[in-house]
Amino acid sequence: FAPEHGFRGDAGAGDRVKDGKDPSTGVTVRSLYGKKLKPSSEDLQGVGVIVFDIQDVGARFYTYISTLQYVMEAAADNGIPVIVLDRPNPNGHFVDGPVLDTAFRSFVGMNPIPVVHGCTVGEYARMLAGEKWLRVSRPCDLTVIAMLNYSHKIPHSIGCWPSPNLRTMNAIQLYPSLCFF
Repeated sequence: FAPEHGFRGDAGAGDRVKDGKDPSTGVTVRSLYGKKLKPSSEDLQGVGVIVFDIQDVGARFYTYISTLQYVMEAAADNGIPVIVLDRPNPNGHFVDGPVLDTAFRSFVGMNPIPVVHGCTVGEYARMLAGEKWLRVSRPCDLTVIAMLNYSHKIPHSIGCWPSPNLRTMNAIQLYPSLCFF
């Protein structure tokens, strides 16, 4: 499955991602940022487990956490376990900004969290399940593989750039504020 910026993180902001084959591996890739945002039951036929391994940047409107929510919901409804491989949040050393008014919920803001939420993607997955924000018929079978020696007290640099416009730590750190403009 591919989120907003594609399987390799090279699609531009807002660009629709198409289904296709990854040229490097030949793996069939289903878009979760094109005709649909959530895997269908048909997409999940024959899937035994979903591994979510995506570098987030810790901002409410960065759509990878919305994709995570939809993947967890689809997996739960289809009885498929989800494993989240946790990664550092490059903006995880602080929490800031207004909490979303859920009257304005959308794909760029689905839950009542601040603009800079401070969570790793694994922590966020646990919060989705724990706060019962998932719209599901049964609980999500969630496993988070936590990072060793991670601390929110220390700013972290990442080596896997998540999208074409976020290719430096400076861009990632400024993103939560500049995205409004």
